[in-house]
Amino acid sequence: MRELHFKDNFWNTEIISTVGYDSIIQHLNDGKRTCKEIEDFMKARAAIEEKYAKELLGLSKKVCGHSEMNTLKRSLDVFKLQTENVSLSHLHLAQTMREEAKKLEDFREKQKETRKKVEQHMDALHKQKAAQYKKTADAKKTYEQKCRDKEEAEQNMNRNATTSSSKQQEKVHRIYSHNVSLLGKLREEWLNEHVKACEFFEKQEVERISTLRNVVWTHLNHLSQQCVTSDELYEEVRKSLEQCNIQEDIEHFINLRRTGDKPPASVPYENFYNYQRSAPTRSLPTAVYHLIICLFDFICKYDHQL
Repeated sequence: MRELHFKDNFWNTEIISTVGYDSIIQHLNDGKRTCKEIEDFMKARAAIEEKYAKELLGLSKKVCGHSEMNTLKRSLDVFKLQTENVSLSHLHLAQTMREEAKKLEDFREKQKETRKKVEQHMDALHKQKAAQYKKTADAKKTYEQKCRDKEEAEQNMNRNATTSSSKQQEKVHRIYSHNVSLLGKLREEWLNEHVKACEFFEKQEVERISTLRNVVWTHLNHLSQQCVTSDELYEEVRKSLEQCNIQEDIEHFINLRRTGDKPPASVPYENFYNYQRSAPTRSLPTAVYHLIICLFDFICKYDHQL
């Protein structure tokens, strides 16, 4: 299938018409706007990544499992460390996105500057062509009017008027012919420059589409790589969790904080009166024994008064 190109498809039968050229320029302006939109999108995405990274970094610094010990503590320490590393990788991703956005901005500005020169040249040609066409049209009107004046003089058999009209007709004929010639030269120049401009604009459009496609592709590659990087860091946490031994942690706590292996004996019921009768037979210190007897007498007297 034959490829289509700008230079073959943006003409118009009206010599002063610029509708084809204007259509190309409008499309290029739309493309420039798309570049700016993608550039702004990437800057905004970079800001989101940076905000997320900073919040994640702050989260990784918070206390998490401070009172834990042994293998679980080591796993939680790795968990915090790798969370910090993930946040740093997102900070790096944000910076990378800003660099890509800056490259796109530079590309857009470069295209704008190089395009500006071509547009200015074509605008000047369009103005010259339009002005020369107007001069040619005016000269044609004058020429045609003089021709009609001559014919009218001939019909009236006015020799002097005919001679005068003939001279004026020859003069306007030369002016008209000269303007047609100038317009023809301008037309040829414009045709050549229009083709060159179309080829230049098409080349720019090819570069723009290729650049945008590559920029978005690279952007997605960075996002995919971030997922891979995050997963690799999280894998370190998973490996650490695999080394977390529940029984070992239980035994570690026991060995570190044990308080004894014998429970308290049951508390027996002690009958007071049995204790009183058996009290003298016990080898209690004399002072303690007399103190108990005194307390017993006091209690009995008190109960009797009541």
